[in-house]
Amino acid sequence: MQTVSRQFEEALRIVGVLRRAGYEAYFAGGCVRDLVLGREPADYDVATSATPDVVLGLFERTFAVGAHFGVVLVAAEDAGLVTEVATFRSDGAYSDGRHPDVVQYTASAAADVRRRDFTINGLLLDPLREMAPPREAVIDHVGGLADLDAGVVRAIGRAELRFEEDRLRMLRAVRFAARFNFQIEPETLAAIRQFACRIHAVSRERIREELTKMLTEGRARRAFELLDATGLLAQVLPEVERMKGVEQPPQFHPEGDVWVHTLMLLEQLEPGCPMTLAWGALLHDVGKPATFRRALDRIRFNGHVEVGMAVAAEIGRRLRFSNDETRQILALIENHMRFMHAAQMKASTLKRFFRLEGFEEHLALHRMDCLAASGNLEHWEYVRQRWQETPEEDVRPPKLITGRELIAAGYEPGARFREMLQAVEDAQLEGAIGTAEEALELVRSRFPLH
Repeated sequence: MQTVSRQFEEALRIVGVLRRAGYEAYFAGGCVRDLVLGREPADYDVATSATPDVVLGLFERTFAVGAHFGVVLVAAEDAGLVTEVATFRSDGAYSDGRHPDVVQYTASAAADVRRRDFTINGLLLDPLREMAPPREAVIDHVGGLADLDAGVVRAIGRAELRFEEDRLRMLRAVRFAARFNFQIEPETLAAIRQFACRIHAVSRERIREELTKMLTEGRARRAFELLDATGLLAQVLPEVERMKGVEQPPQFHPEGDVWVHTLMLLEQLEPGCPMTLAWGALLHDVGKPATFRRALDRIRFNGHVEVGMAVAAEIGRRLRFSNDETRQILALIENHMRFMHAAQMKASTLKRFFRLEGFEEHLALHRMDCLAASGNLEHWEYVRQRWQETPEEDVRPPKLITGRELIAAGYEPGARFREMLQAVEDAQLEGAIGTAEEALELVRSRFPLH
């Protein structure tokens, strides 16, 4: 095997220690799937016949964070890298729709993989078969190799039972199908549609994590088309589902309704893009369904930005985004229409526009928005050029004066200080003044002392 990543080496070391102690041990799950597909796994998981207490005793640095589910984290001896080591097990009932009530250890690797979610994730690999191609080292008890070849996401065993056990698996099925450009096997798809309304058993944080992965793994449009087709979209993001069928003025949006427009933005998201940009692309027009109006001249969405911010803020609360994440997503929604007015902005206004945190994301969102509509990039090109040619010191110049200088000049501290300092900064950004003396002269002329 040619894989030589640090993660691979550490997982291989762990397998070797377990084997030398007399236990079965294999690479398991997604890392095997990725190796067979010729992809570099993000991490490596190990499955073993050794029970957690044995694993804890065999390795010096361990964390028993999931030992009650048969999972121990083993830390590398010389780095902060950790590898998940799970004991072969068969699960009892899942009364909460997410976690097994009882975990029973088993010596059977076949029994262990049959309790997993999908056939493509139920593969084991013997990494000690030196020089063997990944496929030849695979142990396949569930038909996962055939489904990888066919491009199919199929639940292991009865799909209804797998989703009854863990409702999060429904979102994972959609994500894997989108990520690998696979189809969801018909019986698995039917089971998702049947159980979609039960997705609320899953924590909001886990739902958010799965949706974010769908948005940032490179096939966001496909993921959201599948969410819609399975009935999951209406359950987890009803605000987005309401975009379907909402007409737009054809002279500005020849592509179609708000849903089609949004899908066309999602199609442009690159793998690994910032999650705030991805959510901004998804929600930038989320206020349009509520503000749709057929006026005499054309279809209008008056106030859709403000309404969209309110809707997105609620989604942020519901899915428990961090304050920083929510703030950036709302800023993207708030400012996505400002580009069309940039050529008429005063220099001070434009420079303040450039000060928006993560301005690259604002540029990226506007570009996607244009390409998903008329295709006219005139406003984007103007702003990008001005932004690139404006030095940072012109965008955020040092303050010429502060309240201290205003007090020294005889002004009483109060609410007007903000107005005075704003006037000074405006003039500075416009290039009208450049010294503290000029700043004080401007204040005296506009705000005379009584």
